[in-house]
Amino acid sequence: MTTKRYLRRLHFFMTLFGINPLATLQALRGLPFYLRDLRAIRKQLRNTHSDFAWAELYPCFLDRVADSGLARGHYFHQDLLVARRIFENAPELHVDVGSRIDGFVAHVASFRTLEVFDIRPMATGLPNINFVRCDFMGEIPESLTSYCDSLSCLHALEHFGLGRYGDRINPDGHLIGFENLHKLLRVNGKFYFSVPIGRQRIEFNGHRVFSMKYLLSLVGERYVIDSFSFVDDNGDLFENIELTEDGVAGNFGCNLGCGIFEMTKVK
Repeated sequence: MTTKRYLRRLHFFMTLFGINPLATLQALRGLPFYLRDLRAIRKQLRNTHSDFAWAELYPCFLDRVADSGLARGHYFHQDLLVARRIFENAPELHVDVGSRIDGFVAHVASFRTLEVFDIRPMATGLPNINFVRCDFMGEIPESLTSYCDSLSCLHALEHFGLGRYGDRINPDGHLIGFENLHKLLRVNGKFYFSVPIGRQRIEFNGHRVFSMKYLLSLVGERYVIDSFSFVDDNGDLFENIELTEDGVAGNFGCNLGCGIFEMTKVK
């Protein structure tokens, strides 16, 4: 293991226990600026009237060196891309399974109603979101067969069966989940689907990473792939990419990328 990789792994495990050495170093960079500005505002307040009472200190050391926002990464790109496609396609009933409430689901709920199925509870009721608690690693009710004409499962299937979200351990959890998703969608319905792509592996208990070849075997002849996009290891989006033999074999250069599929169910 290289020194750089070792340090990344060490940092990852330290953050699991609430220790973030990188954030500490960045905060130390901001400390001198904070102290300088604190002295300046106190001096100015002594010589002028203010409508605001002076209260406790609230240091923000990191914001000085941060960007205005992070417009990159798996979730940023997939959430916007798929929400835009759903808006354009205007389905009768859209159902989401397991995607992020504070990301993709919120985007869609800003312009239409949708139903959200998740193994985890959702404590707060929100406008345009009809929540149903459901375990897609078990047998779903027959009433959900051919239930919707539009379905999304974004950055979720890779977790099924790894226990991360309280689900039961099952190495084939992703296969069970994929079958249930297929059951949920009507023929000719749209399926928006994303998972990590790269060298195929399990990184327990975080997620699975899927090879493109394996994903295409899952899709099989049950779906037609309308479009494929991916986010690379640098967090950049490549939209509407041709599924070439070389690209598939090399997972489009990704080690931990994100493959985003828009598909139509045909059988």
